[in-house]
Amino acid sequence: MLRIGHGYDIHRLVPGRPLVLGGVRFATDYGLEGHSDADALTHAICDALLGAAGLPDIGHFFPNTEAEWKNVDSQLLLRRVIRELAAIGFKPSNIDATVIAEQPRIQPQLMAMKEALAQSTGLPASAIGLKATTNEGVDGIGQGAAIAAHAVVLIESK
Repeated sequence: MLRIGHGYDIHRLVPGRPLVLGGVRFATDYGLEGHSDADALTHAICDALLGAAGLPDIGHFFPNTEAEWKNVDSQLLLRRVIRELAAIGFKPSNIDATVIAEQPRIQPQLMAMKEALAQSTGLPASAIGLKATTNEGVDGIGQGAAIAAHAVVLIESK
């Protein structure tokens, strides 16, 4: 059995926080605002996986009201999502995701991001498609105030 899921996440950019996307830390003096490390890409992938499995969203499993998840590495969340899928008989087959950001340049880090996500999901890096684009100056993302990510996943029964 195959199932498809879609996930989306967006976080504001703020000064003084580390910027983490796809498990990779970028060398910037700003980062994404959020309860965890605010890795919008990984959060979108988590939601896509959970949705494909018919499970509740990321906020259900990792509520921002619990101190346990404060500043947590989102790769830990992704690994837990993979375990949740396995518990009901599913595993990821592939991931396709897009990061939307005016800054910083994402392209140079795409391979490192694929490798980090491969480690957390158990997928080969070749089963993970990552792209980066801008919002062409339109809205908050285009004005450099936020970063967003979309993810589509395919899961299969074990």
